[in-house]
Amino acid sequence: MGNLASIYQCQGKWTEAEKLQVEVMEKRQQLLGPVHPGTLISMDHLAATYSNQGKWTEAEELQVEVMEKTQQLLGPAHPNTLRSMENLAVIYSKPGTWTKAEELQAEVMEKRQQLLGPAHPDTLISMKHLAETFKSQGKLTSAEVLLVKLARRMLK
Repeated sequence: MGNLASIYQCQGKWTEAEKLQVEVMEKRQQLLGPVHPGTLISMDHLAATYSNQGKWTEAEELQVEVMEKTQQLLGPAHPNTLRSMENLAVIYSKPGTWTKAEELQAEVMEKRQQLLGPAHPDTLISMKHLAETFKSQGKLTSAEVLLVKLARRMLK
């Protein structure tokens, strides 16, 4: 069912995807428990579907829950925790909640640099997201500085 929901997402059939994802999430909560990694993944996918439909409140609430449970389960510096934080930052940036997005993206970028190194692909993606947020806020100098660092790291 989760795979079919993914196909629906790719086709832009958000209502159908949402319906299946809710069902998958509920079944996983019943069978695996509310903090099982499989349950959290299904919640993350549903939050993304809400976001793609412009259901910002639902997306934010669900992604905050995913982030908090992932932090409790795996710790604040685990790659899955950082991914859930990054996903929340993306949700914040879509409706224009730039300050929250910037704070989370900066935190994710710093932790990824410490854990994975400055040239790791996940670190570079975090830098790109933060630079995009700077640009969207009109912080062009900050965006430029970060993008220059990003380009230099990619060329090494």
